[in-house]
Amino acid sequence: MTKAGGEAAGGGAELIPGLGDLPHAAPAKAGRPKKAAKKPPKKGAEVAAAELPVARVAVDIPLPHLDRPFDYLVPAKLDAEAVAGCRVRVRFRGQLVDGYLLERVAESDHEGALMYVERVTSPEPVLTPRIAALAREVADRYAGTFADVVRLAVPPRHARVEAEDPPEPPPPPEEDAGPGPWAEYPAGPSFLAALAGGRAPRAVWTALPGPRWTDAIARAVAMALRAGRGALVVLADGRDVARVDAALTAELGEGRHVALTAEPGPAERYRRWLAVLRGTARAVVGTRAAMFAPVADLGLVVLWDDGDDVHAEPHAPYPHPREVLALRAHRAGAAALIGGFTRTTEATRLVETGWAHALVPDRARIRRVMPRVRYLGEDAELARDAAARTARLPNMGFQAARRALEDGPVLVQVPRRGYVPGLACGRCRTPARCAACRGPLALPSSHAVPYCRWCGRIAGDWRCAECEFFQVRAVVVGAKRTAEELGRAFPGVPVRTSGRDAILGGIGDERALVVATPGAEPPAGDGYAAALLLDGWVLLGRPDLRAAEEALRRWMNAAALVRPGGPVVVAADGSLPPVQALVRWDPITFAERELAERRDAGFPPAVRMASLTGTPAAIRDLLGDARLPDGAEVLGPVPVPQAPGAQKGEGPERERALVRVHPRDGAALARALKAARGVRSARKAAEAVRVEIDPLELI
Repeated sequence: MTKAGGEAAGGGAELIPGLGDLPHAAPAKAGRPKKAAKKPPKKGAEVAAAELPVARVAVDIPLPHLDRPFDYLVPAKLDAEAVAGCRVRVRFRGQLVDGYLLERVAESDHEGALMYVERVTSPEPVLTPRIAALAREVADRYAGTFADVVRLAVPPRHARVEAEDPPEPPPPPEEDAGPGPWAEYPAGPSFLAALAGGRAPRAVWTALPGPRWTDAIARAVAMALRAGRGALVVLADGRDVARVDAALTAELGEGRHVALTAEPGPAERYRRWLAVLRGTARAVVGTRAAMFAPVADLGLVVLWDDGDDVHAEPHAPYPHPREVLALRAHRAGAAALIGGFTRTTEATRLVETGWAHALVPDRARIRRVMPRVRYLGEDAELARDAAARTARLPNMGFQAARRALEDGPVLVQVPRRGYVPGLACGRCRTPARCAACRGPLALPSSHAVPYCRWCGRIAGDWRCAECEFFQVRAVVVGAKRTAEELGRAFPGVPVRTSGRDAILGGIGDERALVVATPGAEPPAGDGYAAALLLDGWVLLGRPDLRAAEEALRRWMNAAALVRPGGPVVVAADGSLPPVQALVRWDPITFAERELAERRDAGFPPAVRMASLTGTPAAIRDLLGDARLPDGAEVLGPVPVPQAPGAQKGEGPERERALVRVHPRDGAALARALKAARGVRSARKAAEAVRVEIDPLELI
């Protein structure tokens, strides 16, 4: 075996024909590479294939220093099955491991004998050259390994599903129904015309409030398919996927697209994924795992609500769909549409750099369809109700809900789930902590005793560590307690809750109070009659760089479900920029201001950052091996808080360091950290360091 890909010490890199920019090592020695040995085989010995006998295999081993393809011989008996992109089993250091056959060539760089491919697990070419090249680029961008990215890109195999006969692909839709919802945007019809003409427009789309965003996405996908190209839509969760799936079915008809989510189960998901691979379905809608879907002749990528933290991939190398889809659009010459009711600073930077253009409605149209937003503590309200600034549901919100309930349902957004997730001493207000692990105490119901949210211990005999008082008071009220209070305040009105434990798919137009946590708000039939956005201080007070941006995103996503002109009451200080942006329904100005402030402070996305998390010794070791680009700035390391439920002093001490560079040095930073990880991996360092490029959370 020898390396046939990756960065070879002492050698340059060149391109593999037909495999995009996936690099492979230059010959170790000058001169003509040696051909595979053609000695007369012994009796019973393996015989190599007559043509293209060398297979370059990416083994499924996520060690950084082994992140390159290896050469194997293809036995003659597997000649027909061993095709580029298929799954294989090979021997690596004496063990059978899985891998993917990237390509077959006539010669190898290796001067010694090559081992044979043991068997072809499946002749289905599941790793296409385009996806292999994309996986290589994503791994390099995020300082990860090819094996880790391919695990995210290719789902597990189901042999029974592979044996099924694929259905005939339907013809592309022919009828053109016009711009539809895009007529509400000045640049909408021209965007669709560019799609229909096979061009590649790129836009950051600020959608109008209301439910028509699903129809707009479906119309854009239809235009791409009518131009003879494929489309890929990525959304945050399965409920959004179901809505866009229904819109696509209504727009395209049956059989022209598939939905890739975890709900149908692994077998059905693999069946749908194969339909995309084989060209039966030309359009895909799904959650973040669908960003690698092998759509043929990709002509459009769509990402909705890119600021949702659900988009963040929790597995190494932690790629974000926004970056992956941007890479795919660039590689395939495809159109890109990044949309949402708000705009992230990352999307604002794409517009600022000219990579994408803004696709926004005019102000007159926004004023006609936006809800009427008011905040608690307005001067006129304070004149009538002196407690409005401090009350959780003051008179203005109460009266707005009572009037709106005559016309339909009212949405109440509460930032915290549970009953009372935060407690404090009833006398001195010291936060109530568990005596065993120092975790926060909470109440699960009105008749229960406090318990620890980290270790689950019952704290029936709790006493304050400061004043020995034994009674507690609520610091934060959750969705269940809010529903209980509203049920008493509005007798006879049904109160429904929607949260992580049970999320409502939707409600009708009947009279009801819907208490939901952010992201779990169910759409109403004709929209909500009003919305109350409670406890704004919880969202704005988070110790996070993105706290204000995230608060505005959650508020606008909830307010967008309200009927045009319907009242929205937000419990927050009206002088704060995110509250003012909500009142004016102007997320663009807020995002531009936020990006300017981050540029002045040196925070993403104005800079590129890497997060290193591990023991102090491991971080020092990694930074010592890394040849960081000139101008790189190391911040920290600082201690990392213990995981919830961990006992004090349990486990090794962990720290976190941040490395900050100019955006033009982002690729150099990733290469340096990946090389340093490879050095530590080669010498079998016992302590691992978690490396994240452009982490979602910095604090």
